Amino acid sequence: MGVKTQQSTVVSQQGKLPLPMNLVEARNLPRHVGIIMDGNGRWAELRGEPREAGHKAGSAAVRRIVRVCRRLGVEALTLYAFSEQNWARPQNEVDALMGLLREFLMTERGEILENDIRLVAIGDISRLPEAVRDVLDPLRKASSTNRQMTLALALSYGAREEIAAAARELAMEAVAGRLDPEAIDGELLAARLPSLSVGEPDLIIRTGGEQRLSNFLLYGAAYAELSFTERLWPDFTEDDLFAAIAAYQQRDNTAEPAAPADRAEGGGGGGEPARAKGALDAGRPWRAREIASHNGSRTGV
Repeated sequence: MGVKTQQSTVVSQQGKLPLPMNLVEARNLPRHVGIIMDGNGRWAELRGEPREAGHKAGSAAVRRIVRVCRRLGVEALTLYAFSEQNWARPQNEVDALMGLLREFLMTERGEILENDIRLVAIGDISRLPEAVRDVLDPLRKASSTNRQMTLALALSYGAREEIAAAARELAMEAVAGRLDPEAIDGELLAARLPSLSVGEPDLIIRTGGEQRLSNFLLYGAAYAELSFTERLWPDFTEDDLFAAIAAYQQRDNTAEPAAPADRAEGGGGGGEPARAKGALDAGRPWRAREIASHNGSRTGV
């Protein structure tokens, strides 16, 4: 697959076996990466700090990974930022998460717009506090024509709920006589799922040691490669992302996924994928630290 590796003395997260230092082939990237960002609370507990401190550290990891994905040229990145089930958490923790989300949207607005990134949100956005929607909605609108990369935030999101809502919508149209029930198939259902507006995920990464999808992108994940790591999300680095992508590249990914559909809340449209400003040349493998220092892209998102 064009991926090259060389042995290194880097120790695995279990502290037992040496891991190969992976080199990523920039021309064989996953088009769409989804990340389940798990481990903020445990990260804080291990340090004797409140869970809110873990979420703050996790927010810094979001900035770090969005930046490297844009520089690398990943077309779409979907982050599981807040699940439908997260509303059941203690109110002070929910409030802290909403505050960090608002802060992220405000501080990264300029970088998102300057770097031609389209920001979309999937999930029951109506449940978000007004203070969050007041900054989220204008940024979604302002970035709606950007085409270099799509950043999708899964907010108040649940894949089962999303599928049920799409099925309900199709059923209502059938009852109203606007849709022949015999015409309902997987493709038609997929077209009603906002999470697939940027295309099916090619690679889903989960941090924090758990090995399940937890109601994330269930329909689109049918053929996605899965990567699980013990690393807690606040500690997830460019090197961890590169290790997951390198492993993806070493697998048999010969089946070309469909190009992202050009939908109102979707990705960059059909045709050749747009490359990010300052995206890396595809002629050789790159290390994470080279991406981070790549002078073709400005510091920021």
